[in-house]
Formats: sequence, C-alpha cells, structure tokens
Amino acid sequence: MGKSRRTVPEELLLLALDPTTGTTAQPQTLDLGLAGAQLVELSLAGRIVPEGDRIAVVLARPTGDPTLDHALELLRRRGSPVRAAHWIGGPRLGLRQTYLAHLERCGMVTAVPGQVCGVLPTIRYQASDDCTNAAIKQRLDTAIRTGVPPDPRTAALAALAHSVGLGKHLYPGNEGRSSRSRLRDLIRYDPLGGMVAHAVMDVQNGLPAQQNRSSQGSGAVSGRSGARAAGRASGGRVSAPRVGVR
Repeated sequence: MGKSRRTVPEELLLLALDPTTGTTAQPQTLDLGLAGAQLVELSLAGRIVPEGDRIAVVLARPTGDPTLDHALELLRRRGSPVRAAHWIGGPRLGLRQTYLAHLERCGMVTAVPGQVCGVLPTIRYQASDDCTNAAIKQRLDTAIRTGVPPDPRTAALAALAHSVGLGKHLYPGNEGRSSRSRLRDLIRYDPLGGMVAHAVMDVQNGLPAQQNRSSQGSGAVSGRSGARAAGRASGGRVSAPRVGVR
C-alpha cells in the first residue's frame, strides 16, 4: 500500500484533531473508532472480508503500513473469523498514541511540547498541512450537501466519525444539526463501514450486537456484546478507556 493515499484511521484521527487546542475530540471513544477504521482499511486493501457478522483474513500479505500490518497479523493469529465488536473491544487501547506517533513520523502532524498548570508535561499536536485536513472535511461536506452517494472510503469515514461522536466537533451548534443528521445517514452507503460503525457503538454502550440491522441500512452485526472485551459497563456504557494523550 503506497502512501499516496491516506488510510481511513489516519483520516479519522486528523478529523478529530482540534487545530486550536492540539488535542483530539472524543478521546474516550476514538481508540475504538481507530480499531474499527483499521478493519475498514484492511477490507479496502483486500486483506479481509466480512463473513456474515464476522471478519475473515483472506490475504495475509503485508500492506506496507506497520500499524495496519500489526492488526492484520493479530487477526491472522486468531485462526478463524472474529466478530467485529469483539475485535474492536479487545485489548488494543492506546491506538490514538500509536497513530499520533505514526502521523508524526510521516510528517502529517507536529508534536508541540508544553505544560499543564506550568508543571505537568504534555504534548499537543498540530496538523502540518491544514489543506490536507480541509480536503478530508470537504469530502464529507460534499456528500452531505449534494446527497450524491459517496465512494466507500468516504462513506466509511463518515460512519466512523458518527460512531465516535465527532458530529458535534465537525458540525457544531444548532446550525450544524442538519449536517450531523446527514452525516449519520451516510452510514447506509457502505455496508462494511456501517457494520463496523455499529460495532463501535455497541462496544461503547455495552449492548449486545444485534442479529439484524437491515432496518438501519447498515449491514449486520450479531453475537455477544464487545462489552466483555472492553471492560465492565457502568450505567449502560462501558468505562472510558484511560489514555495518556489528550
């Protein structure tokens, strides 16, 4: 896989990066979204395919992207297809840090050291090319504004952005309400992206993955909840993963 095209996880993280604060929106759920985005990208690369409610490896050849290849190897080691919710809710927290370091190595973001309250060290991240971020957002804007079915990559990105709660970050306030609604509706244009996005939301909520989501136009996810893998639920939602980058 060449680097002429940004991957879905990279684009999701760049969308979440706040250009003013240098922090990521929705940090508690972004790790889950990035795990789901890896599944989407591996599918687009022809390495995995959905088998009913599961994900199966069909080509174990490395993509050339180290973060994706690590995920592919973990899937291969399973030896049998795995439910998307179980995979997303598994012990792979910390993907934000992994991808931020990856984006820094690729020159897409710049790490800016700082301090909290003048004492605690912290690192904030700034996109190296604002035009890149604007182009990613423009693809979503175009799909929302025109109603023309987007390509699978854009549809999956929209589904994942909705699933981790980036709608209010991308389209804030009352004026963004209709755009947030249309962002959610884009989920129907990519069955795999929709399945993965619903698996992300199931893990967040600690809910059993439903056997049939055809009424939501997004493909199926079934089986037990990813809550066991994600941790104990509290008040109907899984406990927020503790991560070190804000």
